[in-house]
Amino acid sequence: MKKYIALFLLVITTLIANAKTTKILFVGNSYIYVNDLPKTIKDLAISKGDSISYTTQAIGGATAQSLWNTPAVISSIAQGGWDYVVLQCQSQEPAFPPSQVASDTYPFVKKLDSLVQATNSCAETLFFMTWGRKNGDAANAAFYPIIGTYDGMQGRLRESYLMFAQDFTASVVPVGVAWKNVRAQYPTIELYNADESHPSIYGTYLAACVFYSSIFHKAATGASFITTGISTTDATSLQNIASNTVLDSLDNWQQYGNLPFANYSKTSTNKTAVFNNLSKHFTASFWDFGDGQTSNLMNPTHNYFSDGNYTVCLTATNACGKQEKFCNPLSIITTPNALNEIEVENAYFIQNGNLVTFKNLNGAIQFQVISMNGEIVKRGIVKNETTLSLYNLHGVYIIQLMHLSKPIKIVLP
Repeated sequence: MKKYIALFLLVITTLIANAKTTKILFVGNSYIYVNDLPKTIKDLAISKGDSISYTTQAIGGATAQSLWNTPAVISSIAQGGWDYVVLQCQSQEPAFPPSQVASDTYPFVKKLDSLVQATNSCAETLFFMTWGRKNGDAANAAFYPIIGTYDGMQGRLRESYLMFAQDFTASVVPVGVAWKNVRAQYPTIELYNADESHPSIYGTYLAACVFYSSIFHKAATGASFITTGISTTDATSLQNIASNTVLDSLDNWQQYGNLPFANYSKTSTNKTAVFNNLSKHFTASFWDFGDGQTSNLMNPTHNYFSDGNYTVCLTATNACGKQEKFCNPLSIITTPNALNEIEVENAYFIQNGNLVTFKNLNGAIQFQVISMNGEIVKRGIVKNETTLSLYNLHGVYIIQLMHLSKPIKIVLP
């Protein structure tokens, strides 16, 4: 057993040593240093085979203005060499009325971000979208009632942080949105400290998972690092919520920034596949067609030599060398001739797009349409000259006629 443990540790150590270290500066207040959020992110990343180094400038109760007026903060930003600079405002100020945010917060957020860009040309500003207080901001509800509830306060925080990202060409780490999702789906998980504002260890672990997925564009699910005191079941729930919140809407949270967003669409006919690059914020493309062949073209056409199932990956790279990879499966199945007409024992089968016609059947025949994972998605009776409409299906399916021993494989567009 000791031999296998040593081997496992060696593999993990080697992976970490070979991984690029991502450098992060955290600027904010107690929501960062309570439970040591940066270290939690680092430990989580290590357990997933990734590496970060970080510096923290977090001052209790600090506003955007006081952060701007703190020499240590300015010095750390100006140091340069950062891959990401995290900016977090005081927990209440972005939730205040838009006019107050515009006068008291916005100008100093702009100054901080401008310094990031001036001294770190390839750094990405990440706005740390925090969470609404457990029962809203009771202290300020009298003058601005909307923030007197959790939902109202959370809504204003979301609006302000997305506005900052849009105006300052930056990205958002949607911790507040993941927080709301956990409250809705797992109400027994207590994300708050006793003060109903600061995070519990669960809240900090959730935030770390959101940061991990936002930075590395990978799911936090499966991370072996779990904060002491959190059960494996609860950790898995938090990992899943964080990953889904970020990755299901990645283009939303990073639409205004400079991080590459990889995506493509595809069409295929017989052994020829045509790819349409839908990536954003990128300067270079690298295609891996899954058959040992690659391409640097923007929108390549690729010919496969044989039928089969392939995984096609597109890596989008921006001018600063940041990358994102997007992969999708592709099934290559050659139809025998241009008419898509196949003779199967006594029957003839003709496919025209999503219409499938049977001819020369002897009487009424039962059929079923089966997906590649074995699920029966359609069944019924066909007769001579029967046409099936399969417009709701896409991909590879098997049609089984009950009196025939040989199934029919089709590809639906």
